[in-house]
Amino acid sequence: MAFHRKRTAILKKLGHPFYQRDAEKLARGLIGAILVRRSRGKEYRARIVETEAYIGPHDRASHSSKGRTRRNEVLFGPAGRAHVYLIYGMYEMFNIVAGKTGGGQAVLIRAAEPLDDWKVDLSGPGKLTLAFKITRSMNGMDLTKGTLYIARNPGYRPRIKRAKRIGVDYAGEWKNKLLRFIDDKSKAVVNHR
Repeated sequence: MAFHRKRTAILKKLGHPFYQRDAEKLARGLIGAILVRRSRGKEYRARIVETEAYIGPHDRASHSSKGRTRRNEVLFGPAGRAHVYLIYGMYEMFNIVAGKTGGGQAVLIRAAEPLDDWKVDLSGPGKLTLAFKITRSMNGMDLTKGTLYIARNPGYRPRIKRAKRIGVDYAGEWKNKLLRFIDDKSKAVVNHR
């Protein structure tokens, strides 16, 4: 990975009020925003093009559906924190806590398009965390501060579509909810259905 000097605009970090809305609205609002990671003097940026909303303990696909545990405690707030966990013993997933404190809501960042001539595949949540060096050590990190954050992209207008979430067949009726948001313009979105 190379340091990218080319910048079109100075990006402003999103503040806590942006994240303090329900997960469904946040998932939609994150499409087109810029994910930024600063690490060892380098900066990596990508446009978020796919998200999934997990809307609280009543959502059987949500990690909060089993109640509070050591693994999911960060989901219960405050909003704007990273929730990073391991699945299948090999992939780290990056979520953003949403809504009111105690709500147990989050948004999974599923895919992004690399910017600034960064040549990397960000077409899945595991690929994204690997490329951005997002690890479980960042679980609970405040995304309004520090080296991992989201910024507005005022010049970009995504073409947003809704779809079923992926990999939640165990969730009964919740597997059919249209809680995945995609930028239909993006080639980084692998499964549009």
